[in-house]
Amino acid sequence: MKLAVPRESEAGETRVAATPDTVKRFIALGFEVTVEKGAGSLSRIVDAEYEAAGAKIAASTKATLADADMVLKVRRPSTAELALTKKGAIVIATMDPHGHEDAVRAMGEAGIAAFAMEFMPRITRAQVMDVLSSQANLAGYQAVIDGAAEYDRAMPMMMTAAGTVPAARVFVMGAGVAGLQAIATARRLGAVVSATDVRPAAKEQVESLGAKFIAVEDDEFKQAETAGGYAKEMSDEYKKKQAELVAAHLAKQDIVITTALIPGRPAPKLISKEMVAAMKPGAVIVDLAVERGGNVEGAEPGKIARIGDVRIVGHLNMPGRIAASASALYAKNLFAFAETLVDKDAKAIAVNWEDELVKATVLTRDGQVVHPAFAPAAG
Repeated sequence: MKLAVPRESEAGETRVAATPDTVKRFIALGFEVTVEKGAGSLSRIVDAEYEAAGAKIAASTKATLADADMVLKVRRPSTAELALTKKGAIVIATMDPHGHEDAVRAMGEAGIAAFAMEFMPRITRAQVMDVLSSQANLAGYQAVIDGAAEYDRAMPMMMTAAGTVPAARVFVMGAGVAGLQAIATARRLGAVVSATDVRPAAKEQVESLGAKFIAVEDDEFKQAETAGGYAKEMSDEYKKKQAELVAAHLAKQDIVITTALIPGRPAPKLISKEMVAAMKPGAVIVDLAVERGGNVEGAEPGKIARIGDVRIVGHLNMPGRIAASASALYAKNLFAFAETLVDKDAKAIAVNWEDELVKATVLTRDGQVVHPAFAPAAG
């Protein structure tokens, strides 16, 4: 069995899909591991560490992918990488297929078995494979760090002989994995924290972290969660009431972090330009949904935008801003899943196509798009 870990080709991607630790584990499963030269350099992993773990270092993407039975990536393979990957190879990555049906079709035509890690079901067995959670957790942390860096005041309350510095007020919109970590991080830095979410279960989680929960708690709010634990799209009437409450609260905040995402949909707009304009001079907003259209009107992907004296941080690939930590967690997620595709006794790849994890994540197989959400569009 041959495993390939190419260097990420997408601009701005600093993470890598394997670490020396997971390389050792793959070798123990019976794999020969090839890592492209410099693949881990932006995650503080030098080639010598991969070699010490037992991997072979290849000089090019072509040499890395040659005859690979399994390929690990952070982002979906590019057209050039597909051309270098043999038919029948398993490719595991975060595929970002929504809105990119052409790319899904291309993977089908290339004959690879493509697995989208972001489709991993949220069940107990798959917790260790949950890339969305592992990366969102770090994104929530980094959002607070970036927000604090832009905020030109101290975060905690400081009582000094020269006077008292008030604590910063931080408001987190969306209390999923990223939001909860943002709350915890802001609290550790000494801020006064509040948060909102449309899911009723979030209230207890928010309050358990010492933050105040802000929401219109009517009957619609009490039923605003899917069976999978995601937020539902709310009615226009509820959105209006919530917006009025949020607008009044926003005007008092120093740092706001937005994290709201709906799978397969553009990010919901939570903050209008009028709301931003009403905020305090020097306030900072960090939009974690900027890659999906953004939660904040006026946010610009990859930039720090300004509306009046308010800064809107729109950094792309937030987990990649702390690549060493993000890669370590992501690589373990991938190994945990890849391990289920291997017959440990025979030391051979043996995919159980009826396994619920496989059925949930496989996009393409045997030259076709097989995932039910994409097969019609690809066809």
